Amino acid sequence: MTPPPRRQLLRRSISASLSLALAAFGTAAAVVLSSAPPAEAAGVPAPSPMAVPGRGATVPFKEQEAEYAATNGTLIGPNRLYGTLPSEASGRQAVTLDAVGEYVEFTLTAPANAMSFRYSLPDNAAGSGRDASINVLVNGGSPKAVPVTSKYGWYYGGYPFNNNPGDTNPHHFYDEARTMFGSTLAAGTKVRLQVSSTSASPSFTIDLADFEQVAAPTAKPSGALDVVGDFGADPTGAADSTAKIQAAVDAGKAQGKEVYIPQGTFQVRDHIIVDKVTLRGAGPWYSVLTGRDPSNRSKAVGVYGKYAANGGSSNVTLKDFAIIGDIQERVDDDQVNAIGGALSNSTVDNIWMQHTKCGAWMDGPMDNLTIKNSRILDQTADGVNFHYGVTNSTVTNTFVRNSGDDGLAMWAENVPNVKNKFTFNTVILPILANNIVTYGGKDITISDNVMSDTITNGGGLHIANRYPGVNSGQGTAVSGTTTAARNTLIRTGNNDFNWRFGVGAIWFSGLNEPINATVNISDTEILDSSYAAIHLIEGATNGLHFNNIKIDGAGTYALQVQSPGTATFTNVVATHIAQPNPIHNCVGSGFQITRGTGNSGWYADPPACTGNWPDPVWTNGGVPQGGTGPTNPPTDPPTDPPTDPPTDTGNLAQGRPVTESGHADVYGASNAVDGNANTYWESTNQAFPQTITVDLGAAKAVKRLVLKLPPAAAWATRTQTLSVSGSTDNNTFNSLKGSAGYTFDPSSGNKATVTLPGTSARYLRLTFTGNTGWPAAQLSELEAYTS
Repeated sequence: MTPPPRRQLLRRSISASLSLALAAFGTAAAVVLSSAPPAEAAGVPAPSPMAVPGRGATVPFKEQEAEYAATNGTLIGPNRLYGTLPSEASGRQAVTLDAVGEYVEFTLTAPANAMSFRYSLPDNAAGSGRDASINVLVNGGSPKAVPVTSKYGWYYGGYPFNNNPGDTNPHHFYDEARTMFGSTLAAGTKVRLQVSSTSASPSFTIDLADFEQVAAPTAKPSGALDVVGDFGADPTGAADSTAKIQAAVDAGKAQGKEVYIPQGTFQVRDHIIVDKVTLRGAGPWYSVLTGRDPSNRSKAVGVYGKYAANGGSSNVTLKDFAIIGDIQERVDDDQVNAIGGALSNSTVDNIWMQHTKCGAWMDGPMDNLTIKNSRILDQTADGVNFHYGVTNSTVTNTFVRNSGDDGLAMWAENVPNVKNKFTFNTVILPILANNIVTYGGKDITISDNVMSDTITNGGGLHIANRYPGVNSGQGTAVSGTTTAARNTLIRTGNNDFNWRFGVGAIWFSGLNEPINATVNISDTEILDSSYAAIHLIEGATNGLHFNNIKIDGAGTYALQVQSPGTATFTNVVATHIAQPNPIHNCVGSGFQITRGTGNSGWYADPPACTGNWPDPVWTNGGVPQGGTGPTNPPTDPPTDPPTDPPTDTGNLAQGRPVTESGHADVYGASNAVDGNANTYWESTNQAFPQTITVDLGAAKAVKRLVLKLPPAAAWATRTQTLSVSGSTDNNTFNSLKGSAGYTFDPSSGNKATVTLPGTSARYLRLTFTGNTGWPAAQLSELEAYTS
């Protein structure tokens, strides 16, 4: 097919920095910190995008980060500096193995018969990549060599990038490999990635592993056409099966029958064109379409609807197979996407898309496409882009990681995008640009998503009148009501290498023309942002409404205002903002703020206007050090300070800030200092040791702790093993009480007392190593007394 005219994916530059969040806000979900079991290179606990209840994609795998696994390798990070290896790792940490015998070992938390793992190998001198293998060992048994490569990574220079190692700005370091174990491994099984040789690659950096119980292959539906049995496609991948699969698809349309792709790897060197047909596989682990034309590199595997200029396609279902391409460079004019064309009244369901240019680049006009339950990995450009008049279409319950550009995008170039939705998706590590964005669009919904770990030139959520063809004259500008509700953003935004200042986690641009619409941002957490939390730049943005927003941690400001606009703020609470003044605003009254009730921590009058952009404070989870002052500091010191410190009475821990190594479900650490013995903290399960740390606000000579569990008789007697340490700076902790067992018995109040020597400490940390009643630490109240 002749593709429509292609546009250059224009890229501006933008940025960000950091902080943390542990608790829920309003109707929002609690975020669980990843935590480390015993290991030689334990990473810094950090909020996990895979642990946000009720938001993001429901995925079939259990994820484990290498930095929290057992290893004799070297921890790298945390670091968010563009161009560094940890900056592109999940949570900005990973483990490097650079000697024979070095390993990362994961312990399964649920049965699994398959794994995929994210890794990085160094590029070779030519920029063409290197191939190697790494061993997988189960419980120390015989190794299985799994191929790994760097040929799908390592880009250089400026946009749209090249494969020349002599150029600047190396990036896009990671890739993913997958393998099946051959049988189901039980929970508790140890799975090790281990280096057997460094001759093909001097190092192997492991980011994470996803463990999955893959269902048996789906059988051919009754009456379906079989691309192998009926049309002779080659399941070994040795022969080109493009024409035979196309013939099967055409016959399926003509006969009104489904078309089945059985188990196998099929060489496909051009688009399979689908229209009014169902193309179904045995499952994305079993039925794989792959390939590229050996002489014309602009032709490659893809399943496409007809282009809109040719009438488009409709009533298509693509289900239960994988499209794994061979795209090793970015050429924007090449139609080498996994899915493309125009697909109206169609469904893409449970498709694995990897190593193509884009997962799905949809060129309208077209209407009513749903992409769901899918995985989009390791793309050179966007994960999904609804481009040019896509309407009433949805991406939902889809997992996107390591896209080369925007993770999920809508771009209303010249023709309006209307009533599209991105819901319940998890979008992680877009290597360029934004996690989720709408360029123009009317009545757009972006809700119930999780976005994390933006790298450069973008933020977590972007709403903008930017890019060619986005303007009110053509009806393509942001208009109507844009709804962004119940989203969680973690480590998003960035400190941009090009613009030399930061981009916010949520940011707005009126570059082409001002945004004049209703934009509702509600029930959302902005956590551990890499620069500012909320950012306005270019043109003007009017009609913003922020309601029930929790900002917990920002590398610089809560608000970075660089353009005029209007906004209302209700129940917006900000904590752990790195800069002492939480707003940077040099447009003055050009940005009109209307404050409702329930706000705190983000407003200042006057705001800062320094003309300089501060370096972000990056802590990777935790309060930024040295940057946060009180919201309203006193203007003068007390005239007559007391000569003697007042005597401390009562429970010093109640209502104080508290942090944790992790928690299960909704049982966050704040429950342990809320004064209510019926609520409780429960740590991450099956992951001792676990910690809880309370900040008393000043150094106190604590002599006694009272630890409680809920008094209800339903709580059986249990013994928890724990130790107590103290610190004046939250960095260096000294032992206050050695490890010992404390019994909690409901018949005697379900509480235990720990006596301490009275050593002065501001931060008290309890470290739990065992619990006879449950595989986690549990506390309903942590009380601290000086007598």
